[in-house]
Amino acid sequence: MRADRRETFIRHHTEALPVPALADIRLYQAHEVTGLWQMTEAELEAHNLPPPFWAFAWAGGQGLGLYIQDHPHIVRGKRVLDLACGSGLVGIVAAKCGAAEVTVNDIDPFTEAACALNAELNGVTLRFDGSDRLSDDIPEVDVILAGDIFYEKGMSSAMLTFLRRAHDKHIAIFLGDPHRSYLPREGLRREAHYEVATQTTIEDSPTKTVSIWSLI
Repeated sequence: MRADRRETFIRHHTEALPVPALADIRLYQAHEVTGLWQMTEAELEAHNLPPPFWAFAWAGGQGLGLYIQDHPHIVRGKRVLDLACGSGLVGIVAAKCGAAEVTVNDIDPFTEAACALNAELNGVTLRFDGSDRLSDDIPEVDVILAGDIFYEKGMSSAMLTFLRRAHDKHIAIFLGDPHRSYLPREGLRREAHYEVATQTTIEDSPTKTVSIWSLI
């Protein structure tokens, strides 16, 4: 599917709404996940696709966005990678807080269209990277940001391996996570925590406690 068709699909099946914890940010968001997931598979004539993570403001990303707003110096004037970016929420906050360059990365083909639309909504510029970063070289950036990446065991292990490689190259790492099952128990330092509103269609509670972590 061409990028323009993906953008049309997103505009038709989502709504531009404020992010609950970051009211100055708007994203194209869905109201429920299952129907959109099924429509995405039908549109692409494919099965077993990943859920449409790009259509929601996930708790970890909201918390990480709040942390960046509270500590803009971590991104100001720096090259930033928003890893597994989904909607591009974290990258948008980084751009609005003065990052020199923001790259948003995800392997879901719909995320490129979602990030382009969301960047336009918020008046920022994002560079999209659709490569599988976990099996690639460490990018030339100063900061890596990632929200909600520890939801599955195998993926969590691969993410942590990549992030440790980046940390060894003196790249600053900041993670937002609502205490999901596969959050690592060692090698992280908690920097802050936030209470954020969520959708009960995608989470088990209308509010989640999100902790912000850095690698040590």
